[in-house]
Amino acid sequence: MTALVKNIIGAKPGPAAAEVRFLTVDAESAGQRLDNFLFRELKGVPKTHVYRIIRSGEVRINKGRAQAETRVAEGDVLRVPPVRVAARAEEGAPPPPAREFPVLHEDDALIAIDKPAGVAVHGGSGVSFGVIEQLRRARPAARFLELVHRLDRETSGILLIAKKRSALTALQDQFRDRETGKTYLALVEGSWPANKKVLDAPLAKYLLPGPAGSAEPGERRVRVVAKDHPDAMRAVTLVRVLARFSLPGDAAPMSLLAVTIKTGRTHQIRVHLASAGHVIAGDDKYGHFERNRALQKIGLKRMFLHAWRLQFNHPASGERMALQADLPPELQGLMAPAALEALAAAPSSTASS
Repeated sequence: MTALVKNIIGAKPGPAAAEVRFLTVDAESAGQRLDNFLFRELKGVPKTHVYRIIRSGEVRINKGRAQAETRVAEGDVLRVPPVRVAARAEEGAPPPPAREFPVLHEDDALIAIDKPAGVAVHGGSGVSFGVIEQLRRARPAARFLELVHRLDRETSGILLIAKKRSALTALQDQFRDRETGKTYLALVEGSWPANKKVLDAPLAKYLLPGPAGSAEPGERRVRVVAKDHPDAMRAVTLVRVLARFSLPGDAAPMSLLAVTIKTGRTHQIRVHLASAGHVIAGDDKYGHFERNRALQKIGLKRMFLHAWRLQFNHPASGERMALQADLPPELQGLMAPAALEALAAAPSSTASS
């Protein structure tokens, strides 16, 4: 067992220990997400199972339920249910392939990459590996590489990775305290009203029903709820119309939006825009199956959501950083010339508006 844990109670020796364990978080582990903490502690346990025991409430922090993204603090006591290591078929699974990603900025404290669509940021929930596992494999000499924040698998764009614990904590504090400027590009169905600039609607997570005859829950989704809903989380999204046009070979009106999020809720942009009646083109969770099929035939093979601009204070120098990831070629190729011109002319202050 690593130095991350000070105290283990009730665990039998050996990799297949299957009793309740209690883990106490030390200072070195403080600030980590619960899922990442457990991945390191439960070596050999499939990540899908780790997420399952978190969702079911079997993992407790200080006797209370927690979510995968909950940050653990020094002194927290985690209850971990009986788990066993992966079956032999999974033990022989190949390691993640080494992969570097396009770098927008790198220094001693952090790396900013341009994540492609279709790549998860980390393994779990049916995904064997993601950006962070591949990057660690590509950089075996790196002593510390941790995700600062998340992007959905089908979202491309700027992703920050910390190279030091101090940088991770400082950057995550900025994200939590809303000191960053995060602006995305989204192409949505229909003509977005120019006067609809602020979406302030609480969100709540829920699970779809699992397969028939199975006790396992289905996929996670998010929806807009009333302010007094017990699981309501405030979510604020700012919207600015950059251009309106139709895709080649398709007459339906579309709107290119610059979307700035003031809160970082799961699927926030996707749900807020869909709830306003303008789903993101190609969204397979909140969009429309038949419409997505039609868009695929004219060249849109993915969801049109891109983490475009990001502003934050450098964790070491305090300097205000402003990064931009241009639209990937597969999205640029679908844009009308006027839309590309509007995009190029968009002021950089959009990210902090």
